[in-house]
Amino acid sequence: MYKILRKKELNPTVTLMDIEAPLIAKKAEPGQFVILRVNENGERIPLTVADYDREKGTVTIIFQIVGGTTELLNHKNEGEYIQDFVGPLGKATETEGLKKVAVVGGGVGCAIAYPVAKKLHDNGCEVHSIVGFRNKDLVILEDEFKAASTELKIMTDDGSYGTKGLVTDALKALIEAGNKYDEVIAIGPIIMMKFVCKLTKEYGIKTVVSMNPIMIDGTGMCGGCRLTVGGETKFACVDGPDFDGHLVDFDEALERGSMYREFEAKKREEVCNLFKEVK
Repeated sequence: MYKILRKKELNPTVTLMDIEAPLIAKKAEPGQFVILRVNENGERIPLTVADYDREKGTVTIIFQIVGGTTELLNHKNEGEYIQDFVGPLGKATETEGLKKVAVVGGGVGCAIAYPVAKKLHDNGCEVHSIVGFRNKDLVILEDEFKAASTELKIMTDDGSYGTKGLVTDALKALIEAGNKYDEVIAIGPIIMMKFVCKLTKEYGIKTVVSMNPIMIDGTGMCGGCRLTVGGETKFACVDGPDFDGHLVDFDEALERGSMYREFEAKKREEVCNLFKEVK
């Protein structure tokens, strides 16, 4: 059992938790993930390591309430426990040797982008962070990105905060202003990463994306997280989650990622109704 030491609502649909997990905190690196179960009868879900504190022995997770399991997890409070918390899994994001990087995050994907930006910043890299959200109410981790970035661009679809527009608008402006990036790291909705890669390909800039497809066991055994990268089948849980964005088949990933959307919504509704009945 793993204790929830802190719980914080970042916006109406996104929650942060600090979990007491000293062995994972000791080894975790940006880009890696954990697989957890809320209770002994629960499903296994992957969540990215959003931060860690090796001294305190804590691992931070940030999750969006989408399906039944995340709804159930969100009903847990500080001082309570979750059943399983396994990791760190996957390969860490490669940050060594990079001198100037643009980190692009979209929505809850910013929870994955932030620890990468932080690690790069701590390594002495010049970090230009671009984060995008639908509106002001959904903005998360602004202060954290400011602390980890040489320059920060906040974009919103409706212009209610930061600059109105897409993350690709800000990235293109920075490139055309003369910034020479060793690499662009894009993390967020698949459609966002697809268009970031389309843009960077025009400029010949290496681009890494973090893929989080349907995942069950986290060891490469089930094959649920398969992707096509450079014409080859890869498994995000063991080969990634980071991949060369110019080689990823995003259209296939989009199609597979939408398969269970209706099921997720139904399961979340069932959990919500269950808690209403209990009250």
